[in-house]
Amino acid sequence: MKIIWSPTALARLSGIVEYIAYDSPGRAEKWAVKVLDSVKRLEDFPESGRIVPEMEIKNIREIIFGNYRIIYEIRKSHISILTIRHCKRLLDKDEILNQES
Repeated sequence: MKIIWSPTALARLSGIVEYIAYDSPGRAEKWAVKVLDSVKRLEDFPESGRIVPEMEIKNIREIIFGNYRIIYEIRKSHISILTIRHCKRLLDKDEILNQES
């Protein structure tokens, strides 16, 4: 399946990478590559992530990557990466449900 990143997910990824880069640009780049590698497995195993507990919707799932939740939706033609959230932050359900890609 093809993976498509929503504008929200891309903005969050970029923000996290920028934050890490303040201390270590090299570490930020390595972190971003690892995130992308982690998401890539969804092409072959889209249901490998767990169902988001706050949502309880079968096609909205997440991968836990370090201290971050990568939340995605399985659609008929592709996988949509909806957002990336720090595990300590509350999940805004409206942010998830109002995504388009």
